[in-house]
Amino acid sequence: MMEIKKPEDFHALQVPTNPGVYLFHDDNNVILYCGKAKNLRNRIGNYFSNSDGLAIKTRMLVSKIRKIDWIVVRSEVEALLLENKLIKQHSPKYNISLKDAKTFAYIAFTKDNFPRILTSRKTSPKLESFGPYTDAMKRRELQRLIVSVFKIRTCKTLPNRACLNYHIGTCTAPCIGKVNQEEYQTQVENARIFLKGGSEQTVNMLTEQMALASREGRYERALEFRNQLSSINLLSAKQIVDHERDFDQDIIAFKKIGERVMVVQMGVRRGVLLGKKDFEIEHQESFEREFLRAFYSSNPIPREIILSHQCWADEAEKVALEEFFAKSRAAPVSLIVPVKGEKRALVDLATKNIEVNMEHDSALTDLQEALNLPSLPLVIESFDISNIGNEHIVSGMVRFVDAKPDKSGYRKFKMRTVKRADDFASMREVVYRRYKRLLEEKAKMPDLILIDGGAEQLKSAKSSLDSLGLTLPVIGLAKKFEEIYMPDEKMPRRFDNNSKMMLLIRRIRDATHNFAITYNKKRRQMKMRQEFREE
Repeated sequence: MMEIKKPEDFHALQVPTNPGVYLFHDDNNVILYCGKAKNLRNRIGNYFSNSDGLAIKTRMLVSKIRKIDWIVVRSEVEALLLENKLIKQHSPKYNISLKDAKTFAYIAFTKDNFPRILTSRKTSPKLESFGPYTDAMKRRELQRLIVSVFKIRTCKTLPNRACLNYHIGTCTAPCIGKVNQEEYQTQVENARIFLKGGSEQTVNMLTEQMALASREGRYERALEFRNQLSSINLLSAKQIVDHERDFDQDIIAFKKIGERVMVVQMGVRRGVLLGKKDFEIEHQESFEREFLRAFYSSNPIPREIILSHQCWADEAEKVALEEFFAKSRAAPVSLIVPVKGEKRALVDLATKNIEVNMEHDSALTDLQEALNLPSLPLVIESFDISNIGNEHIVSGMVRFVDAKPDKSGYRKFKMRTVKRADDFASMREVVYRRYKRLLEEKAKMPDLILIDGGAEQLKSAKSSLDSLGLTLPVIGLAKKFEEIYMPDEKMPRRFDNNSKMMLLIRRIRDATHNFAITYNKKRRQMKMRQEFREE
Protein backbone atom coordinates (compact mmCIF):
# COMPACT_ATOMS: atom_id res chain seq x y z
CA MET A 1 0.00 0.00 0.00
CA MET A 2 1.18 3.52 -0.79
CA GLU A 3 0.19 6.47 1.38
CA ILE A 4 0.02 9.99 -0.10
CA LYS A 5 -1.01 13.33 1.41
CA LYS A 6 -1.30 15.10 -1.95
CA PRO A 7 -1.09 13.99 -5.62
CA GLU A 8 2.58 15.10 -5.83
CA ASP A 9 3.53 12.40 -3.33
CA PHE A 10 2.76 9.60 -5.83
CA HIS A 11 5.81 7.52 -6.85
CA ALA A 12 5.15 5.36 -9.90
CA LEU A 13 8.18 3.12 -9.39
CA GLN A 14 6.68 1.70 -6.22
CA VAL A 15 3.80 0.21 -8.21
CA PRO A 16 4.27 -3.17 -9.96
CA THR A 17 3.81 -3.56 -13.71
CA ASN A 18 1.70 -6.74 -13.39
CA PRO A 19 -1.98 -6.94 -14.31
CA GLY A 20 -4.25 -6.46 -11.34
CA VAL A 21 -6.84 -4.43 -9.45
CA TYR A 22 -6.13 -1.10 -7.74
CA LEU A 23 -8.04 0.51 -4.87
CA PHE A 24 -8.07 4.22 -4.01
CA HIS A 25 -8.84 5.06 -0.33
CA ASP A 26 -9.65 8.38 1.35
CA ASP A 27 -8.23 9.62 4.68
CA ASN A 28 -10.78 7.46 6.56
CA ASN A 29 -9.59 4.38 4.65
CA VAL A 30 -12.93 4.22 2.77
CA ILE A 31 -12.58 2.80 -0.75
CA LEU A 32 -13.32 5.59 -3.25
CA TYR A 33 -12.69 3.72 -6.50
CA CYS A 34 -11.82 0.25 -7.71
CA GLY A 35 -10.35 -0.36 -11.16
CA LYS A 36 -8.54 -3.01 -13.17
CA ALA A 37 -5.34 -2.65 -15.15
CA LYS A 38 -3.33 -4.59 -17.67
CA ASN A 39 -0.27 -2.78 -16.27
CA LEU A 40 -0.84 -1.39 -12.76
CA ARG A 41 2.04 1.11 -12.86
CA ASN A 42 0.97 2.68 -16.16
CA ARG A 43 -2.73 2.76 -15.29
CA ILE A 44 -2.36 4.30 -11.83
CA GLY A 45 0.30 6.67 -13.09
CA ASN A 46 -2.14 8.12 -15.65
CA TYR A 47 -4.21 9.57 -12.81
CA PHE A 48 -1.26 11.61 -11.53
CA SER A 49 0.80 12.44 -14.62
CA ASN A 50 -1.76 14.56 -16.52
CA SER A 51 -4.42 15.80 -14.09
CA ASP A 52 -5.47 18.72 -16.36
CA GLY A 53 -6.59 16.26 -19.04
CA LEU A 54 -8.84 14.29 -16.68
CA ALA A 55 -12.62 14.58 -16.40
CA ILE A 56 -13.90 16.80 -13.57
CA LYS A 57 -15.17 13.81 -11.57
CA THR A 58 -11.80 12.06 -11.93
CA ARG A 59 -9.92 15.19 -10.80
CA MET A 60 -12.14 15.29 -7.69
CA LEU A 61 -11.32 11.62 -7.07
CA VAL A 62 -7.57 12.21 -7.34
CA SER A 63 -7.73 15.14 -4.89
CA LYS A 64 -9.25 12.85 -2.22
CA ILE A 65 -6.87 9.86 -2.61
CA ARG A 66 -4.78 9.22 0.51
CA LYS A 67 -3.93 5.55 0.12
CA ILE A 68 -3.39 3.35 -2.93
CA ASP A 69 -3.58 -0.41 -2.69
CA TRP A 70 -3.34 -3.06 -5.39
CA ILE A 71 -3.83 -6.78 -5.89
CA VAL A 72 -1.71 -8.53 -8.50
CA VAL A 73 -3.37 -11.25 -10.62
CA ARG A 74 -2.28 -13.47 -13.49
CA SER A 75 -4.36 -12.09 -16.35
CA GLU A 76 -6.74 -9.32 -17.46
CA VAL A 77 -9.71 -11.67 -17.16
CA GLU A 78 -8.83 -12.41 -13.54
CA ALA A 79 -8.50 -8.65 -12.98
CA LEU A 80 -11.97 -8.03 -14.43
CA LEU A 81 -13.53 -10.77 -12.31
CA LEU A 82 -11.86 -9.50 -9.12
CA GLU A 83 -12.75 -5.88 -9.91
CA ASN A 84 -16.40 -6.82 -10.37
CA LYS A 85 -16.44 -8.75 -7.08
CA LEU A 86 -14.82 -5.88 -5.12
CA ILE A 87 -17.18 -3.26 -6.58
CA LYS A 88 -20.20 -5.34 -5.58
CA GLN A 89 -18.73 -5.82 -2.11
CA HIS A 90 -17.71 -2.20 -1.38
CA SER A 91 -19.90 -0.05 -3.72
CA PRO A 92 -17.19 2.65 -4.13
CA LYS A 93 -18.51 6.19 -4.51
CA TYR A 94 -16.64 6.94 -7.75
CA ASN A 95 -17.51 3.75 -9.60
CA ILE A 96 -20.56 3.98 -11.84
CA SER A 97 -23.62 2.54 -10.12
CA LEU A 98 -26.87 1.74 -11.89
CA LYS A 99 -28.70 0.53 -8.79
CA ASP A 100 -31.63 2.83 -9.56
CA ALA A 101 -32.19 1.29 -12.99
CA LYS A 102 -35.20 -0.99 -13.02
CA THR A 103 -34.61 -4.61 -13.91
CA PHE A 104 -36.44 -5.85 -16.96
CA ALA A 105 -39.35 -8.23 -16.56
CA TYR A 106 -40.10 -11.65 -18.05
CA ILE A 107 -43.28 -13.39 -19.12
CA ALA A 108 -43.25 -16.77 -17.38
CA PHE A 109 -45.18 -20.03 -17.02
CA THR A 110 -45.27 -22.03 -13.82
CA LYS A 111 -44.14 -25.65 -14.03
CA ASP A 112 -47.19 -27.46 -12.71
CA ASN A 113 -49.86 -29.63 -14.31
CA PHE A 114 -51.90 -26.62 -15.41
CA PRO A 115 -49.32 -23.83 -15.81
CA ARG A 116 -50.39 -20.26 -15.15
CA ILE A 117 -48.95 -17.14 -16.81
CA LEU A 118 -47.35 -14.37 -14.77
CA THR A 119 -44.79 -11.54 -14.82
CA SER A 120 -41.44 -12.16 -13.13
CA ARG A 121 -38.55 -9.76 -12.41
CA LYS A 122 -35.99 -12.58 -12.43
CA THR A 123 -35.58 -16.08 -13.78
CA SER A 124 -36.10 -19.11 -11.55
CA PRO A 125 -35.81 -22.90 -11.91
CA LYS A 126 -39.47 -23.03 -10.89
CA LEU A 127 -40.51 -20.93 -13.91
CA GLU A 128 -40.25 -21.15 -17.68
CA SER A 129 -39.28 -17.58 -18.60
CA PHE A 130 -39.41 -15.63 -21.87
CA GLY A 131 -37.71 -12.27 -22.34
CA PRO A 132 -36.60 -10.09 -20.72
CA TYR A 133 -38.86 -7.36 -22.09
CA THR A 134 -37.49 -3.81 -21.78
CA ASP A 135 -40.79 -2.17 -22.80
CA ALA A 136 -43.31 -2.70 -19.99
CA MET A 137 -46.30 -1.59 -22.04
CA LYS A 138 -45.48 -3.99 -24.86
CA ARG A 139 -44.92 -6.82 -22.36
CA ARG A 140 -48.34 -6.26 -20.78
CA GLU A 141 -49.95 -6.06 -24.21
CA LEU A 142 -48.28 -9.33 -25.23
CA GLN A 143 -49.30 -11.04 -21.99
CA ARG A 144 -52.94 -9.97 -22.40
CA LEU A 145 -52.87 -11.28 -25.96
CA ILE A 146 -51.55 -14.69 -24.84
CA VAL A 147 -54.26 -14.99 -22.18
CA SER A 148 -56.93 -14.04 -24.74
CA VAL A 149 -55.71 -16.24 -27.60
CA PHE A 150 -54.38 -19.30 -25.79
CA LYS A 151 -56.64 -19.11 -22.71
CA ILE A 152 -53.91 -19.59 -20.12
CA ARG A 153 -55.02 -19.28 -16.51
CA THR A 154 -53.85 -16.34 -14.36
CA CYS A 155 -55.11 -17.43 -10.92
CA LYS A 156 -52.47 -18.18 -8.26
CA THR A 157 -54.24 -21.31 -7.07
CA LEU A 158 -56.91 -23.33 -8.83
CA PRO A 159 -60.27 -22.21 -7.36
CA ASN A 160 -63.22 -24.46 -6.57
CA ARG A 161 -65.42 -22.81 -9.17
CA ALA A 162 -64.95 -21.07 -12.50
CA CYS A 163 -63.95 -17.41 -12.31
CA LEU A 164 -64.87 -14.48 -14.55
CA ASN A 165 -62.12 -15.34 -17.06
CA TYR A 166 -63.93 -18.55 -17.97
CA HIS A 167 -67.23 -16.76 -18.45
CA ILE A 168 -65.70 -14.11 -20.74
CA GLY A 169 -63.87 -16.77 -22.77
CA THR A 170 -60.23 -16.18 -21.75
CA CYS A 171 -59.71 -19.38 -19.74
CA THR A 172 -60.71 -23.00 -20.37
CA ALA A 173 -61.38 -23.57 -16.63
CA PRO A 174 -59.10 -26.48 -15.64
CA CYS A 175 -60.29 -25.73 -12.08
CA ILE A 176 -63.67 -27.38 -12.77
CA GLY A 177 -62.50 -29.97 -15.28
CA LYS A 178 -63.67 -28.20 -18.44
CA VAL A 179 -60.30 -29.10 -20.00
CA ASN A 180 -58.03 -32.07 -19.28
CA GLN A 181 -54.30 -31.83 -18.66
CA GLU A 182 -53.29 -32.95 -22.17
CA GLU A 183 -55.57 -30.40 -23.87
CA TYR A 184 -54.39 -27.63 -21.56
CA GLN A 185 -50.71 -28.46 -22.21
CA THR A 186 -51.46 -28.06 -25.93
CA GLN A 187 -52.70 -24.53 -25.23
CA VAL A 188 -49.47 -23.81 -23.32
CA GLU A 189 -47.29 -25.29 -26.07
CA ASN A 190 -48.97 -23.06 -28.67
CA ALA A 191 -48.29 -20.06 -26.41
CA ARG A 192 -44.63 -21.13 -26.11
CA ILE A 193 -44.28 -21.27 -29.89
CA PHE A 194 -45.74 -17.77 -30.17
CA LEU A 195 -43.43 -16.34 -27.49
CA LYS A 196 -40.42 -17.87 -29.23
CA GLY A 197 -41.26 -15.95 -32.40
CA GLY A 198 -43.64 -18.36 -34.09
CA SER A 199 -46.34 -15.80 -34.81
CA GLU A 200 -46.86 -17.16 -38.36
CA GLN A 201 -47.86 -20.59 -36.99
CA THR A 202 -50.27 -18.92 -34.55
CA VAL A 203 -51.78 -16.81 -37.33
CA ASN A 204 -52.34 -19.91 -39.47
CA MET A 205 -53.97 -21.74 -36.56
CA LEU A 206 -56.34 -18.85 -35.79
CA THR A 207 -57.16 -18.37 -39.47
CA GLU A 208 -58.21 -22.02 -39.76
CA GLN A 209 -60.33 -21.80 -36.60
CA MET A 210 -61.96 -18.59 -37.83
CA ALA A 211 -62.84 -20.21 -41.16
CA LEU A 212 -64.27 -23.30 -39.40
CA ALA A 213 -66.38 -21.20 -37.02
CA SER A 214 -67.71 -19.20 -39.96
CA ARG A 215 -68.64 -22.35 -41.92
CA GLU A 216 -70.48 -23.72 -38.89
CA GLY A 217 -72.39 -20.48 -38.43
CA ARG A 218 -70.68 -19.55 -35.15
CA TYR A 219 -70.21 -15.97 -36.28
CA GLU A 220 -69.55 -14.46 -32.86
CA ARG A 221 -66.74 -16.97 -32.36
CA ALA A 222 -65.38 -16.21 -35.84
CA LEU A 223 -65.39 -12.49 -34.99
CA GLU A 224 -63.43 -13.25 -31.82
CA PHE A 225 -60.77 -15.09 -33.85
CA ARG A 226 -60.61 -12.18 -36.29
CA ASN A 227 -60.04 -9.71 -33.45
CA GLN A 228 -57.27 -11.91 -32.06
CA LEU A 229 -55.62 -11.99 -35.49
CA SER A 230 -55.81 -8.21 -35.67
CA SER A 231 -54.15 -7.94 -32.25
CA ILE A 232 -51.31 -10.22 -33.33
CA ASN A 233 -50.80 -8.31 -36.58
CA LEU A 234 -50.79 -5.00 -34.72
CA LEU A 235 -48.27 -6.25 -32.19
CA SER A 236 -46.05 -7.72 -34.91
CA ALA A 237 -46.14 -4.42 -36.83
CA LYS A 238 -44.60 -2.69 -33.80
CA GLN A 239 -41.65 -5.08 -33.73
CA ILE A 240 -38.57 -5.69 -35.82
CA VAL A 241 -38.63 -9.42 -36.53
CA ASP A 242 -36.02 -11.72 -38.03
CA HIS A 243 -37.22 -15.32 -37.85
CA GLU A 244 -33.81 -16.69 -38.79
CA ARG A 245 -32.05 -15.27 -35.69
CA ASP A 246 -32.20 -17.56 -32.66
CA PHE A 247 -29.97 -15.58 -30.26
CA ASP A 248 -30.16 -12.39 -28.19
CA GLN A 249 -28.45 -9.05 -28.74
CA ASP A 250 -28.05 -5.73 -26.92
CA ILE A 251 -27.33 -2.48 -28.72
CA ILE A 252 -25.62 0.17 -26.58
CA ALA A 253 -24.85 3.69 -27.78
CA PHE A 254 -22.87 6.33 -25.87
CA LYS A 255 -22.72 10.09 -26.46
CA LYS A 256 -20.63 12.49 -24.36
CA ILE A 257 -22.20 15.88 -23.68
CA GLY A 258 -19.96 18.09 -21.57
CA GLU A 259 -19.31 16.25 -18.31
CA ARG A 260 -22.26 13.89 -18.84
CA VAL A 261 -22.64 10.77 -20.94
CA MET A 262 -26.00 9.80 -22.41
CA VAL A 263 -26.50 6.04 -22.88
CA VAL A 264 -29.25 4.12 -24.65
CA GLN A 265 -29.57 0.34 -24.35
CA MET A 266 -31.89 -1.52 -26.72
CA GLY A 267 -32.67 -5.21 -26.32
CA VAL A 268 -33.19 -7.56 -29.27
CA ARG A 269 -34.47 -10.97 -28.23
CA ARG A 270 -34.44 -13.58 -30.99
CA GLY A 271 -34.82 -10.93 -33.64
CA VAL A 272 -37.49 -8.86 -31.87
CA LEU A 273 -36.62 -5.32 -30.82
CA LEU A 274 -38.31 -5.12 -27.43
CA GLY A 275 -37.67 -1.52 -26.38
CA LYS A 276 -35.03 0.74 -24.89
CA LYS A 277 -33.61 1.98 -21.61
CA ASP A 278 -32.10 5.44 -21.09
CA PHE A 279 -29.26 6.26 -18.71
CA GLU A 280 -27.25 9.32 -17.83
CA ILE A 281 -23.86 8.92 -16.17
CA GLU A 282 -21.02 11.24 -15.26
CA HIS A 283 -18.06 11.35 -17.59
CA GLN A 284 -15.00 9.63 -16.12
CA GLU A 285 -12.14 7.43 -17.20
CA SER A 286 -13.20 4.24 -19.05
CA PHE A 287 -16.89 5.15 -18.65
CA GLU A 288 -17.94 2.70 -21.38
CA ARG A 289 -16.38 -0.31 -19.67
CA GLU A 290 -17.63 0.93 -16.29
CA PHE A 291 -21.17 1.14 -17.66
CA LEU A 292 -21.00 -2.36 -19.17
CA ARG A 293 -19.72 -3.78 -15.88
CA ALA A 294 -22.46 -2.06 -13.85
CA PHE A 295 -25.30 -2.82 -16.29
CA TYR A 296 -24.55 -6.52 -16.70
CA SER A 297 -24.12 -7.01 -12.97
CA SER A 298 -27.92 -6.96 -12.71
CA ASN A 299 -29.15 -7.74 -16.25
CA PRO A 300 -28.95 -10.82 -18.49
CA ILE A 301 -25.91 -10.92 -20.76
CA PRO A 302 -26.81 -11.59 -24.43
CA ARG A 303 -24.72 -13.45 -26.96
CA GLU A 304 -23.88 -10.24 -28.83
CA ILE A 305 -23.25 -6.77 -27.38
CA ILE A 306 -23.27 -4.27 -30.23
CA LEU A 307 -21.59 -0.96 -29.34
CA SER A 308 -21.57 2.49 -30.93
CA HIS A 309 -17.78 2.72 -30.63
CA GLN A 310 -14.74 0.81 -29.43
CA CYS A 311 -14.09 0.86 -25.68
CA TRP A 312 -10.93 -1.23 -25.50
CA ALA A 313 -7.31 -0.22 -26.08
CA ASP A 314 -6.30 -3.24 -28.15
CA GLU A 315 -7.45 -6.66 -29.31
CA ALA A 316 -6.11 -8.34 -26.16
CA GLU A 317 -8.30 -6.13 -23.94
CA LYS A 318 -11.33 -6.87 -26.13
CA VAL A 319 -10.71 -10.62 -25.81
CA ALA A 320 -10.38 -10.22 -22.04
CA LEU A 321 -13.71 -8.37 -21.85
CA GLU A 322 -15.45 -11.03 -23.96
CA GLU A 323 -14.01 -13.78 -21.77
CA PHE A 324 -15.13 -11.93 -18.64
CA PHE A 325 -18.73 -11.69 -19.89
CA ALA A 326 -18.61 -15.27 -21.17
CA LYS A 327 -17.68 -16.54 -17.69
CA SER A 328 -20.63 -14.66 -16.19
CA ARG A 329 -23.01 -15.90 -18.90
CA ALA A 330 -21.55 -19.41 -19.03
CA ALA A 331 -21.64 -19.14 -22.82
CA PRO A 332 -19.75 -17.22 -25.54
CA VAL A 333 -20.22 -13.43 -25.81
CA SER A 334 -19.14 -11.20 -28.71
CA LEU A 335 -18.45 -7.45 -28.53
CA ILE A 336 -19.08 -5.83 -31.89
CA VAL A 337 -18.61 -2.30 -33.28
CA PRO A 338 -20.29 -2.51 -36.72
CA VAL A 339 -19.40 -0.14 -39.57
CA LYS A 340 -22.20 -1.07 -41.98
CA GLY A 341 -25.18 -3.32 -42.54
CA GLU A 342 -28.12 -4.23 -40.30
CA LYS A 343 -26.13 -4.03 -37.06
CA ARG A 344 -24.88 -0.53 -37.94
CA ALA A 345 -28.51 0.44 -38.61
CA LEU A 346 -29.43 -0.73 -35.09
CA VAL A 347 -26.59 1.35 -33.61
CA ASP A 348 -27.80 4.36 -35.62
CA LEU A 349 -31.30 3.78 -34.25
CA ALA A 350 -29.99 3.79 -30.68
CA THR A 351 -27.96 6.94 -31.37
CA LYS A 352 -31.05 8.59 -32.85
CA ASN A 353 -32.84 7.93 -29.56
CA ILE A 354 -30.06 9.77 -27.71
CA GLU A 355 -30.45 12.72 -30.09
CA VAL A 356 -34.20 12.80 -29.41
CA ASN A 357 -33.48 12.87 -25.67
CA MET A 358 -30.99 15.69 -26.26
CA GLU A 359 -33.78 17.83 -27.70
CA HIS A 360 -35.24 17.93 -24.17
CA ASP A 361 -31.81 18.88 -22.84
CA SER A 362 -31.61 21.66 -25.45
CA ALA A 363 -34.88 23.15 -24.19
CA LEU A 364 -33.60 23.03 -20.59
CA THR A 365 -30.26 24.57 -21.57
CA ASP A 366 -32.03 27.37 -23.47
CA LEU A 367 -34.27 27.96 -20.45
CA GLN A 368 -31.28 28.18 -18.12
CA GLU A 369 -29.48 30.65 -20.38
CA ALA A 370 -32.53 32.80 -21.19
CA LEU A 371 -33.55 33.22 -17.54
CA ASN A 372 -30.01 33.15 -16.11
CA LEU A 373 -30.87 30.27 -13.78
CA PRO A 374 -28.18 29.07 -11.34
CA SER A 375 -28.43 25.47 -12.55
CA LEU A 376 -29.99 23.40 -15.30
CA PRO A 377 -33.74 23.19 -14.46
CA LEU A 378 -33.92 19.39 -14.40
CA VAL A 379 -36.80 19.48 -11.87
CA ILE A 380 -39.61 21.96 -12.55
CA GLU A 381 -42.73 22.26 -10.38
CA SER A 382 -45.74 24.21 -11.64
CA PHE A 383 -48.88 25.51 -9.87
CA ASP A 384 -52.36 26.57 -11.02
CA ILE A 385 -55.54 27.54 -9.10
CA SER A 386 -58.99 26.34 -10.16
CA ASN A 387 -62.37 27.43 -8.76
CA ILE A 388 -65.96 28.16 -9.72
CA GLY A 389 -67.24 31.10 -7.72
CA ASN A 390 -66.48 30.62 -4.04
CA GLU A 391 -66.79 26.83 -4.11
CA HIS A 392 -64.33 24.03 -4.70
CA ILE A 393 -61.22 26.22 -4.56
CA VAL A 394 -58.38 23.83 -5.38
CA SER A 395 -54.88 23.84 -6.79
CA GLY A 396 -52.90 21.40 -8.88
CA MET A 397 -49.13 21.02 -8.94
CA VAL A 398 -47.30 19.04 -11.61
CA ARG A 399 -43.67 18.02 -11.56
CA PHE A 400 -41.49 17.60 -14.66
CA VAL A 401 -38.12 15.84 -14.41
CA ASP A 402 -35.72 16.03 -17.35
CA ALA A 403 -38.46 17.79 -19.33
CA LYS A 404 -40.83 14.83 -18.87
CA PRO A 405 -43.90 14.48 -16.61
CA ASP A 406 -43.17 12.80 -13.28
CA LYS A 407 -46.73 11.84 -12.38
CA SER A 408 -45.71 10.30 -9.08
CA GLY A 409 -44.72 13.84 -8.07
CA TYR A 410 -48.08 15.47 -8.96
CA ARG A 411 -49.92 16.97 -5.97
CA LYS A 412 -53.51 18.19 -5.29
CA PHE A 413 -54.42 20.91 -2.79
CA LYS A 414 -57.78 21.77 -1.24
CA MET A 415 -57.73 25.25 0.26
CA ARG A 416 -57.60 25.38 4.06
CA THR A 417 -57.37 29.10 4.84
CA VAL A 418 -58.97 30.64 1.74
CA LYS A 419 -62.79 30.57 1.89
CA ARG A 420 -63.67 32.83 -1.05
CA ALA A 421 -62.39 33.04 -4.62
CA ASP A 422 -58.99 34.73 -4.34
CA ASP A 423 -56.35 33.42 -6.71
CA PHE A 424 -53.55 35.42 -5.07
CA ALA A 425 -54.29 34.21 -1.53
CA SER A 426 -54.78 30.67 -2.84
CA MET A 427 -51.38 30.77 -4.57
CA ARG A 428 -49.74 32.01 -1.35
CA GLU A 429 -51.27 29.13 0.60
CA VAL A 430 -50.36 26.26 -1.72
CA VAL A 431 -46.80 27.44 -2.38
CA TYR A 432 -46.25 27.88 1.37
CA ARG A 433 -47.70 24.45 2.17
CA ARG A 434 -45.70 22.68 -0.54
CA TYR A 435 -42.27 24.01 0.35
CA LYS A 436 -42.81 24.07 4.10
CA ARG A 437 -43.40 20.34 3.83
CA LEU A 438 -40.30 19.80 1.69
CA LEU A 439 -38.28 21.73 4.28
CA GLU A 440 -39.66 19.57 7.09
CA GLU A 441 -38.90 16.40 5.14
CA LYS A 442 -35.45 17.73 4.17
CA ALA A 443 -36.36 16.82 0.60
CA LYS A 444 -34.67 18.17 -2.52
CA MET A 445 -36.12 21.44 -3.79
CA PRO A 446 -37.01 21.97 -7.48
CA ASP A 447 -34.63 23.81 -9.79
CA LEU A 448 -37.45 26.07 -11.04
CA ILE A 449 -41.00 26.93 -9.96
CA LEU A 450 -43.53 27.92 -12.63
CA ILE A 451 -46.67 29.86 -11.70
CA ASP A 452 -49.64 29.90 -14.08
CA GLY A 453 -50.35 33.64 -14.06
CA GLY A 454 -48.86 37.09 -14.31
CA ALA A 455 -47.15 39.55 -11.99
CA GLU A 456 -49.58 39.36 -9.06
CA GLN A 457 -49.73 35.56 -8.94
CA LEU A 458 -45.93 35.51 -9.11
CA LYS A 459 -45.69 38.08 -6.32
CA SER A 460 -47.96 35.93 -4.12
CA ALA A 461 -45.83 32.83 -4.68
CA LYS A 462 -42.61 34.76 -4.04
CA SER A 463 -43.95 36.12 -0.72
CA SER A 464 -44.51 32.55 0.52
CA LEU A 465 -41.00 31.50 -0.48
CA ASP A 466 -39.58 34.58 1.27
CA SER A 467 -41.47 33.77 4.47
CA LEU A 468 -39.87 30.31 4.43
CA GLY A 469 -36.41 31.76 3.83
CA LEU A 470 -36.13 30.10 0.42
CA THR A 471 -34.48 31.67 -2.63
CA LEU A 472 -35.74 29.28 -5.29
CA PRO A 473 -36.00 30.45 -8.92
CA VAL A 474 -39.67 31.22 -9.67
CA ILE A 475 -41.35 32.63 -12.79
CA GLY A 476 -44.88 33.35 -13.97
CA LEU A 477 -46.34 32.61 -17.40
CA ALA A 478 -49.25 34.86 -18.43
CA LYS A 479 -51.68 33.31 -20.91
CA LYS A 480 -52.69 36.32 -23.01
CA PHE A 481 -49.35 37.02 -24.69
CA GLU A 482 -47.42 33.99 -23.36
CA GLU A 483 -45.06 36.33 -21.51
CA ILE A 484 -42.67 35.31 -18.74
CA TYR A 485 -42.70 37.38 -15.57
CA MET A 486 -39.61 37.49 -13.36
CA PRO A 487 -39.46 38.57 -9.71
CA ASP A 488 -38.38 42.22 -9.23
CA GLU A 489 -38.81 43.01 -12.95
CA LYS A 490 -41.65 45.36 -13.88
CA MET A 491 -41.85 44.36 -17.54
CA PRO A 492 -42.38 40.78 -18.71
CA ARG A 493 -40.00 39.05 -21.09
CA ARG A 494 -41.06 37.79 -24.49
CA PHE A 495 -39.46 34.93 -26.38
CA ASP A 496 -40.11 33.13 -29.64
CA ASN A 497 -43.29 31.11 -28.96
CA ASN A 498 -42.08 28.34 -31.27
CA SER A 499 -38.71 27.93 -29.54
CA LYS A 500 -38.03 24.64 -27.74
CA MET A 501 -37.86 26.52 -24.45
CA MET A 502 -41.29 28.12 -24.81
CA LEU A 503 -42.88 24.94 -26.15
CA LEU A 504 -41.67 23.12 -23.03
CA ILE A 505 -42.85 25.88 -20.66
CA ARG A 506 -46.30 25.96 -22.27
CA ARG A 507 -46.55 22.17 -22.16
CA ILE A 508 -45.84 22.23 -18.42
CA ARG A 509 -48.31 25.10 -17.87
CA ASP A 510 -51.04 23.33 -19.86
CA ALA A 511 -50.47 20.07 -17.97
CA THR A 512 -50.85 21.97 -14.69
CA HIS A 513 -54.02 23.70 -15.85
CA ASN A 514 -55.62 20.43 -16.97
CA PHE A 515 -54.61 18.68 -13.73
CA ALA A 516 -56.14 21.44 -11.57
CA ILE A 517 -59.38 21.54 -13.61
CA THR A 518 -59.73 17.76 -13.41
CA TYR A 519 -59.39 17.89 -9.63
CA ASN A 520 -61.94 20.73 -9.41
CA LYS A 521 -64.39 18.74 -11.53
CA LYS A 522 -63.92 15.68 -9.34
CA ARG A 523 -64.66 17.71 -6.20
CA ARG A 524 -67.88 19.07 -7.77
CA GLN A 525 -69.00 15.60 -8.81
CA MET A 526 -68.38 14.28 -5.29
CA LYS A 527 -70.53 17.05 -3.81
CA MET A 528 -73.34 16.43 -6.33
CA ARG A 529 -73.38 12.71 -5.48
CA GLN A 530 -73.48 13.53 -1.78
CA GLU A 531 -76.38 15.96 -2.25
CA PHE A 532 -78.23 13.38 -4.35
CA ARG A 533 -77.86 10.76 -1.59
CA GLU A 534 -79.11 13.22 1.04
CA GLU A 535 -82.25 13.93 -1.00
